[in-house]
Amino acid sequence: MAAVSRPVTPPAPASVLDLAPVIPVVVLDDAADAVPLARALVAGGLPAIEITFRTAAAPEAVRAIAREVPGAVVGAGTVLTPAQVNTAVAAGARFLVSPGWTDRLLTALRASGLPFLPGVSTASEVMALLERGVTEMKFFPAEAAGGTRLLSALASPLPRARFCPTGGIGPATAASYLALPNVGCVGGSWMVPREVLRAGDWATVERLAREAAALRR
Repeated sequence: MAAVSRPVTPPAPASVLDLAPVIPVVVLDDAADAVPLARALVAGGLPAIEITFRTAAAPEAVRAIAREVPGAVVGAGTVLTPAQVNTAVAAGARFLVSPGWTDRLLTALRASGLPFLPGVSTASEVMALLERGVTEMKFFPAEAAGGTRLLSALASPLPRARFCPTGGIGPATAASYLALPNVGCVGGSWMVPREVLRAGDWATVERLAREAAALRR
């Protein structure tokens, strides 16, 4: 009997921070929007896409993008529990993002075998992760926690830490974050406005994605 050919899942990225200057942070209420949205983002130059686990549609959205948009590197965001880690991995996520972290969650993130960005907002949280061998983190909520001034202050005493700031960042402020030596990329939702998603205006998504991709240093 001939062997059955199975699709090969591309390897997870070595570093999510280096894929693009901006990671779109997407909240989807309808998984049917996932594929056209991802195609528009990829066409605009933003291959890394974070689907937040804030809605029931999120796992199926991740699954659809992983299956149907080969140029996308789809991740799961707002991952809060080990159970959500398992759900995201089963759906085909290629990276994981959390707004914060606990030892229990960190253990599950490591066990997933995927790149992950646990959230931090203080120097002590950064130091605790560095002690555990984690050097890439989400800085959240970026603007509320001190923005570029805090990240700039952390660069000298904690040079091994690299960040993806997320939270309150828009096109007017993204470049100032990306200019910092300890920032690899930023996360934001300005290229996927809710009204644009509701209208299915994928041309606008692609245009906004292209503008965001042009922020690359």
